Amino acid sequence: MDRKWLPLNALRAFEAAGNLLSFTAAANKLTVAQSAVSRHVIVLEQFLGVPLFERRPQQLVLTDAGKHLLPVVTKSFDRIDQALGEIIREKGTPKRVLKVFLPPTFAHQLAVPLLLDFRAEQPEITLDIVSAPSTNPNDGDADVAVAYKQPEVSNSILDLLWMVQTTVLCSPTLLERNPGVDIVTLVTKNDLLHVKLEGRPRHEFWEMFMRRAGHPEIKVNRGLVFDTAQLAVQYALSGEGLALVDPMLFRSEIAAGKLVQPFDILLDDGYGYYLATHPEDLNNEAVALFRSWLIRRFGGIKLIEV
Repeated sequence: MDRKWLPLNALRAFEAAGNLLSFTAAANKLTVAQSAVSRHVIVLEQFLGVPLFERRPQQLVLTDAGKHLLPVVTKSFDRIDQALGEIIREKGTPKRVLKVFLPPTFAHQLAVPLLLDFRAEQPEITLDIVSAPSTNPNDGDADVAVAYKQPEVSNSILDLLWMVQTTVLCSPTLLERNPGVDIVTLVTKNDLLHVKLEGRPRHEFWEMFMRRAGHPEIKVNRGLVFDTAQLAVQYALSGEGLALVDPMLFRSEIAAGKLVQPFDILLDDGYGYYLATHPEDLNNEAVALFRSWLIRRFGGIKLIEV
């Protein structure tokens, strides 16, 4: 499409109406007449050849086409706003800023050495790190995101960093109190530490692990439940409880002897860590540099060293 034909005013009107689901509210936001917003949206729909809204009594509802277009338009305007703001603040020589979303445990365990190395290679890129629990990399306005999720069809480009394999980790002092016991005895006599995952039963992964170990009859619906693997492992480091987590995230604690793996059993739980990038951002030099660097960093890595 020739960019000279892009209906920018119509896109602004659509974005406001799409976010507010009201032509009147969009008009108030843009300080124009309600009829102007409605007319701009109609022009955009005629340009595209499809409706973007269902006009219901006292209500606007986005169509599938509208739902597809809205986040792209919003992000594009956000990027323009950000770039203009940076030029103004930096008086014509803006810094390259990269907003990176990281899951909490990944951020706590791996981010510091990774980001130090990236900064050493690309010191001119300013990193804005955001850490919050989510399995959806499109939450928020990050340029790139590391997401803990199952493989899926997505509007984002997903580069696999590694597939998760969980196992039991605990403090060596716990094993000293339980010398020579088998898996059934250890699991039965000690607290189980569960990691909460939205949309999944809290005991599901321990049930999967015990089936993998050949003991599906063992009840695992007890113990403590944590929001993150980081918190579960912090509890285990106190000398209490068995954490079912990905040892890739706790390599330093394992190497230092603070955590041990009592059983040579690994569970493929179907989840992995992916780098998620919006397709329209691949031409952004900072995004491209970070993406290629992180893929190289994790490419061919030996995941389990216990």
